Amino acid sequence: MNPLHQTDLILRQIMRESPSRKLRANLYLAIRRLILEGELRPGSLLPPSRQLADQIGCSRSTLVRVYEQLREGGYLQTVCGSGTRVSDALPESAADGPGAARRPGSNLVLSARGREIAGNATSSRIQGGAFVPGVPDVGLFPFEIWRRLLSKNIRFEQRHLARYSHGGYGPLKVALSEHLKASRMMSCSPQQILILNGSHQAIDLCARMLCDAGDRVWMEDPGYWGARNVLRANGLELVPVPVDHEGIVPSRGRAAAPRLIFVSPSSQYPTGALMSLRRRLQLLEFAETQDAWVIEDDYDNEIRYHPHSIGALFGQSRDQRVLYLGTFSKVMFPGLRLAYLVVPEDLVDAFSTGNAELYREGRLIEQAALAEFIDAGHLGSHLKRVRGIYQERRGQLRVAIESRLGEHVRSTGGLAGLHMTYVFDRPIDDLALAQEALADGIVFRPLSMYYGDRARTLSGMVLGFAAVSPEDIDAAASRLCALAERRLRDDRPAPRSPRA
Repeated sequence: MNPLHQTDLILRQIMRESPSRKLRANLYLAIRRLILEGELRPGSLLPPSRQLADQIGCSRSTLVRVYEQLREGGYLQTVCGSGTRVSDALPESAADGPGAARRPGSNLVLSARGREIAGNATSSRIQGGAFVPGVPDVGLFPFEIWRRLLSKNIRFEQRHLARYSHGGYGPLKVALSEHLKASRMMSCSPQQILILNGSHQAIDLCARMLCDAGDRVWMEDPGYWGARNVLRANGLELVPVPVDHEGIVPSRGRAAAPRLIFVSPSSQYPTGALMSLRRRLQLLEFAETQDAWVIEDDYDNEIRYHPHSIGALFGQSRDQRVLYLGTFSKVMFPGLRLAYLVVPEDLVDAFSTGNAELYREGRLIEQAALAEFIDAGHLGSHLKRVRGIYQERRGQLRVAIESRLGEHVRSTGGLAGLHMTYVFDRPIDDLALAQEALADGIVFRPLSMYYGDRARTLSGMVLGFAAVSPEDIDAAASRLCALAERRLRDDRPAPRSPRA
């Protein structure tokens, strides 16, 4: 089947999809339906993303993300040099899945919220290899100690398993309050700490307890896509606010006052910028005068490569306008799915009740083991060990990238965390570069996808290094640099014609 016919098929199927859905969701569903119903046969070549985007009238980045989502689901495959094709082997669940051809009379209608979530998904199923950002090296974690603590607490905590906890396991909240006092210069009582199942649940709880549908949220731009999606799913209006080398740039004249402000001041994601004291004080003053709440996401500041401990924004707020969010996914292992939220004293009762009503509490065995893990000094020892290892890998990646692309890229941040961000010296199609790299077995996140304001978008690469072995860093970086050099040549602006 030739590409023109493929394009015609896709266009006709898009017209059959619901007009109330966003274009991206309709694109995904249209192509998937054509594959499942056999209109697009296994091995058939799909139209190039640029060509199809022009025909549909959408941005190429939208189509590239749809192709990536279909590829991760097993519907498409990309082979370097031969384009994007329908997979030779569909996933086993496809025939019975929600997107399969339906029996007469059956129907599946998502809610507006469901369509919003499905149509804007940006998480990746690929969570390992060079250079997936935000993933620790779980091989460095002391699992023998962890298993011993779990086994011990399974025996001793059985009496607690028949009931829910109130905001989390008490000894863990005590251990965390002491840990935060020493490492983040925060003064909080154990009662102010809620133990939650991951950072997304914490953000969702904040949105539900503090906001009504249509309320405005200021988001760092570029910023964390996960927070953006959770907040959008709660029906909130997101306002992208620029970030520079000092962090978010607050301004009263930007728009009507927000209800929430989401920031990562100690290591901004993805740029790594450290918010200056001047900006911190401006932000807190703004929040206090405008009756806004600040969510402080401190997702990976435990992994820092400088000798100075940076105080949390939470501890600098005189009017208690800050909710502090921390997680163990980066410092221990992602599958643990334990996070904690420190709330102002006036919000403790309401948030504890809201958490119990919406999600219920649990995971007491893991929480009890974690309390001992912290109290016995195992967490501190683990952090000290991995900081040195990750710093070496960070330096190795920096040399590998900058020795080849030094004149074309600049790094941002890099004083903490599990990734480095490189910005290209001119606009290129970093989404296409990410596709080409994926076909070569390399995974990174294009910087442009972190932006909410497309007028300010920069091209770049967000590269994780923590889970990449030293022997793989150089080889993968060399292949990535070769692809980037070719993309820099291909995307070079055409020279201007001389004036007559």
